[in-house]
Amino acid sequence: MKIVVLGAPGAGKGTQAKKVAIRFYVPHISTGDILRSYIQEGTEIGKRAKKYIDKGFLVPDDLMINLVSERIHEKDCVEGYVLDGFPRTIPQAEAFEKILSAKGAKLDGVINVAVPDEDIVGRMAGRRVCLACGATYHLAFMPPGKKDTCDVCKGNLTLREDDEPQTVLKRLRVYHQQTEPLITFYGKRGILQVVDGTEDIQDVFGRIVEIVEAAL
Repeated sequence: MKIVVLGAPGAGKGTQAKKVAIRFYVPHISTGDILRSYIQEGTEIGKRAKKYIDKGFLVPDDLMINLVSERIHEKDCVEGYVLDGFPRTIPQAEAFEKILSAKGAKLDGVINVAVPDEDIVGRMAGRRVCLACGATYHLAFMPPGKKDTCDVCKGNLTLREDDEPQTVLKRLRVYHQQTEPLITFYGKRGILQVVDGTEDIQDVFGRIVEIVEAAL
């Protein structure tokens, strides 16, 4: 299975993509997680990406396309994967189609997790990320057992720069300009499904599982 999960920053697509990947025994490929690991390691790709991410802009298409192309050709992706954070632009989606076509493959489905902008700003203000292992929490919806401490590795939790309200608003503007057109792009291909991301996390997950099972 090859599934793409779309949604605005903070819509919960990462949480849902992880759960879907576990449910169907395939890798969860988060371009955001990959880039953040590169940034933490100080790689050249990480340094380049950080300049864009810190300003609320999208990372350039060429970098993202190459990153994803390399990742999906790894051995653990033979049975499929769940993509989270890619594609984010029409050029990325078109390039991805060509990559899949060259392998005689295609997407099984695209799921858009829809959440209003005003809800997203509030959500992201409460999000915390572990500096050590990358685990994510939310002060209201998924709080850690101990304040400011990761349940997984006991590392320190922080509010990421790209989750600050001013940056979130800029990221949302970029999303509406560059990523939202993918809804129409995949809708025309007949593989898009929309779920209400304002519902309970488990209810959203249940709906997505139904969609994926119907597509396979």
